[in-house]
Amino acid sequence: MGLFDRISRVVKANLNDMVSKAEDPEKMLEQSLLEMQEDLVQLRQSVAQAIAAQRRTEQQYNQAQNEANKWQRNAQLALQKGDENLARQALERKKTYAETANALRGSLEQQTSQIDTLKRNLIALESKISEAKTKKDMLKARITAAKAQEQLQGAVGRMGTSSAMAAFERMEEKVMLQEARAQSAAELATDNLESQFAALEAGSDVDDELAALKAQMSLPGGSPQQASLPPSEQSSPKSEPVDAELEQLKKQLDQL
Repeated sequence: MGLFDRISRVVKANLNDMVSKAEDPEKMLEQSLLEMQEDLVQLRQSVAQAIAAQRRTEQQYNQAQNEANKWQRNAQLALQKGDENLARQALERKKTYAETANALRGSLEQQTSQIDTLKRNLIALESKISEAKTKKDMLKARITAAKAQEQLQGAVGRMGTSSAMAAFERMEEKVMLQEARAQSAAELATDNLESQFAALEAGSDVDDELAALKAQMSLPGGSPQQASLPPSEQSSPKSEPVDAELEQLKKQLDQL
């Protein structure tokens, strides 16, 4: 590939890109519809001109046909009068007008066919323009909706990166953190309360056991177990350390 071909291709590509970016769908729709309407006006003018030409040709055909008929009658009249030479001249005139009439009739038929084609094209173009107008309104509505959607998406995208949105998210995180702290404190308070009740229940068990022990030992007041001991053991010097230990145990139990 030559250098000039490459340069030409690059220039064309850049120009096409510039044109594509510069195209506004709404404006292009309006321009396209305007061009179609201009074509419709030109086609109507062409149909009108063709009809006018057809009418002129039809008039010329009728005149030539009338002249041919007139010279036909003149030839008959000359023969009736016995003037054969004049009749021959009349027939020559008739022949000329008849040939002209035949030529005009062929041209008239062609014009009629062309006019029929132009009329069909005119009707088709009018239908296309009517359809294009309807589509234009629909496309403009779709373009408006697409622009609104694009603007909305852009706003949402900007919200994701804006400082206001970031601050809002930080405040939301702080609220969630504070809620978590409050919930943790409530759970700790509940656990503490439950532990206190558990301690009370444990203390109650100890008190019950202590009361049972006191009942077994008949403490305080009276000592049936001591009374049941042999006299020798009550007064024995060996029982003094035991008694002292027993008194110490009593004091400890009383302090509980």
